[in-house]
Amino acid sequence: MSVIRAGESAEGAFSLVVTPASAGWEYSSLRVLALDPGGSATFDTGEDETIVLPLSGSCVVECDGERFELVGRDDVFSRVTDFAYAPRDAQVTVTSAGGGRFALPAARAKRRLAARYGPAEGVSVELRGAGQASRQVNNFCMPGTFDADALIAVEVLTPGANWSSFPPHKHDEEREGESVLEEIYYFEVANGGPGYQRVSTSGPGREIDVCAEVRSGDTVLIPHGWHGPSMATPGYDLYYLNVMAGPGDERAWRICDHPDHAWVRGTWDAQEIDPRLPLTTTQEKA
Repeated sequence: MSVIRAGESAEGAFSLVVTPASAGWEYSSLRVLALDPGGSATFDTGEDETIVLPLSGSCVVECDGERFELVGRDDVFSRVTDFAYAPRDAQVTVTSAGGGRFALPAARAKRRLAARYGPAEGVSVELRGAGQASRQVNNFCMPGTFDADALIAVEVLTPGANWSSFPPHKHDEEREGESVLEEIYYFEVANGGPGYQRVSTSGPGREIDVCAEVRSGDTVLIPHGWHGPSMATPGYDLYYLNVMAGPGDERAWRICDHPDHAWVRGTWDAQEIDPRLPLTTTQEKA
């Protein structure tokens, strides 16, 4: 199943559960924890390193004798958030006085790193593309921005009527300039609107065909294939959380553009970045 609709994989306090077993792959996973005001949940990370990333609300994260107070945010369109990292083989407790929703992107890990806090002010915010391909990328857990064993995770915000994840690209072969990464796209759409996601076959044995309307809480699994564009419909800003991990010894995000559309990158130098960007900063919107 490539498209998981909101609520389809709910388990207890988790409104979304994607594990390597349920996805039919080996490395990447994602859960979304929903807590009522005053609510708390305790879980074991097992073989996975995990990040606690507020989607809405604030929380306290306890792990390995450490206590991290996450300011969080009202929602994904209001602020760049802080987060907490929990290593493999750990027990984590998340408590939220006001309630909220917390994404738990994770990856199979070999090394056990220290539990630690990721401040919002330390998140690298990139404005990528130009014109109607302008988008914001919050590189909170990328190689070079935050140390992890295998997990790669970013947030992408696309203003209404823009396209992101474009040109279509892939990372499903181990070769020069490309790394193998399983990827999860978790979506939220402002104002209850729709967005769209395309994924297509990249070669023999890598068949896939997704052209889906997505709404808040929907998830698309990408084991392989060309992915993109992600389309924000006019009037509805689009958010997605990307979670990636793979078998390589090196934690690296290397992609290959679709040869039919790679030329589009060359047009960006002559275009301005969408003036609506950045959609969010470290300051909470009123």
